[in-house]
Amino acid sequence: MTRSSLFPGFDGLLTLSRREGVDIKPTLLRVLTDLYVQASTHSADEERQFVELVSRLIDDVDDTTRAAVRARLAIYPGTPIEILRRLGLRPAQDEAMLPLAGLIPPALRPQAPARDEAVPAGLAMQPKDAAELSEMFLRAASKERITILENLATAPLKPAAPIPQHRARHAIEALEMAAFNADVETFTMELGESLILPARITHEVMNDSGGEPLACAAKALGMPAPVFERVLLFLKPEMGQSVQTVFRLSRFYERLSERAALVMLAAWRGSAVAAMRAKHRATLYDDERQHVRGGGARTGTLAPAKPIVRTGTDGFKR
Repeated sequence: MTRSSLFPGFDGLLTLSRREGVDIKPTLLRVLTDLYVQASTHSADEERQFVELVSRLIDDVDDTTRAAVRARLAIYPGTPIEILRRLGLRPAQDEAMLPLAGLIPPALRPQAPARDEAVPAGLAMQPKDAAELSEMFLRAASKERITILENLATAPLKPAAPIPQHRARHAIEALEMAAFNADVETFTMELGESLILPARITHEVMNDSGGEPLACAAKALGMPAPVFERVLLFLKPEMGQSVQTVFRLSRFYERLSERAALVMLAAWRGSAVAAMRAKHRATLYDDERQHVRGGGARTGTLAPAKPIVRTGTDGFKR
C-alpha cells in the first residue's frame, strides 16, 4: 500500500484490521477521519490516499461509526466528492457551503461511554499486532498520538489489567521522590518494574522527546494529575524549564483516558513478547542450518569393509 506522510504507521493498523477475531476497522476509520479534518487543506496526493483508505473501510463498519464519520465529513469543506457521494451527501455546487448531514436516527447516534468501565473489554491483541500498534504510536507526532489515544478509548481491544492499588500507591511515592531528586535512573527502573515493562520499552518511554508515552505510563499507573505535574517540573531540567511543554502535557494528561493508557500498556507488553519470539525463532533457525552444514562438512570416508571369509571344519575356504 502507498505510504502517506499524513497517515504514518497505518500499514500496521490495516494489518490489524485483517486479523481474524480483531476487528478495529471502526476505530481505524474514525482515526483517519479525525486526522484528515484537522488540516484545512490537502494536496492531491493526500486526498487520493484518503479516498483509497476510506473506500476500503466505509462498507465494513457498523452503522454507528458510519453515521459519526458522515457527520464529521458533511461539515468539512475539503471532503472529497467521491466520499461525499458514498456517504449519501450532496457535493457542493457553485462554491456553496457543503450541506449538513441529515438527522441521524436516534438508534444510530453514537453514544460515548460515560466511564471507561462501560467500554467492552474487547479482544486480546496478538504479540505481532501489539508490536505494530506500539511502533505506530511511538513514531507518530504529538497531534497524531492524541488522535490515536482518543480512539483507543473505545477500540475493541483488551486493555491491560489495572495495577493493584497498594502496589501503585507505593510506586507513585517512589517515582515522585526520584523526580524530586532528578534521579532519572531510579525513576526509570521503578517505572519499568511497577508496570512490568522490559528495559527496552521503558527506556523508549523515558527518552521520548514528546512526553506522551510517559503520560500514558503514569496514567496506566493511576498517578494523580498534580503528582504528574511535579514529575514534569523536577525529573528532567530540559522539560521542567519549558512552561509550554509542561502546560501542554498537563492538559493532555487531564484528557487522557485511563482505558486508552491501559490498551497502550498492553501493546507495549505484547511488543516485548513479539521481540522475544522473533529472537528465539532466529536462533532456532540458525541452529538448524548449522546442524545441516555440520553434517555436510564431514570429509572423512569410511574404510571399505573386508569380505568375510568362511571356512569349513576341514580348513578349506568356502
